[in-house]
Amino acid sequence: MQLHSTSLVDGQPIDGRLAFCVPAEVGHVALSSNRNPHLIWSDAPTGTRAFAVICHDPDVPSRGDDVNQEGRQVPADLPRVDFFHWVLVNIPASVTEIAEGSHSAAVTPNGKPGPELADGSRHGINDYTGWFAGDGQMKGNYFGYDGPCPPWNDSIRHRYVFTVFALDVAHLPLEGAFTGQQARDAMAGHILAQASITATYSLNPAVPA
Repeated sequence: MQLHSTSLVDGQPIDGRLAFCVPAEVGHVALSSNRNPHLIWSDAPTGTRAFAVICHDPDVPSRGDDVNQEGRQVPADLPRVDFFHWVLVNIPASVTEIAEGSHSAAVTPNGKPGPELADGSRHGINDYTGWFAGDGQMKGNYFGYDGPCPPWNDSIRHRYVFTVFALDVAHLPLEGAFTGQQARDAMAGHILAQASITATYSLNPAVPA
């Protein structure tokens, strides 16, 4: 199975138009255009009945003590955890391409609606749902894609893994505001093939590109 993109280059930095935030001279960061990337895939195995897309960042700090704190850095040796940026399941087997900006083209306070899409696919919530839970202006269910916004004082460049899965079932048993981990659990035992593109991003000007 092959995965390609006109928006992303494997192993290279993500363009700011695909990010939730970009660097700024005042306040460290500013909101960006938050466009989902273009993805196109091919060579799915015989028996594929649906596809799923997951984007996750495996480099999120496991503790928030130093995150976005003036005069401090998030240490490189801090244990890291997954943060889900995009969860999309039940993509019909006839669909093999997602256009840039078709699922997200702006930062949407309180989150984008979901989970149902016109073609029968379903968006899960991404982890900005939990990140903004205590923010009165931003809290809500963040369905679909929301791009990178790593801590502006993190000492490492984050990786963003975009993976397309070919599944042997047309529908996964997921309802309501399901999470990335719940999607992973539901796909277990049903994955025929998968392909990934890994791109990188940092908001810390001290981190080399």
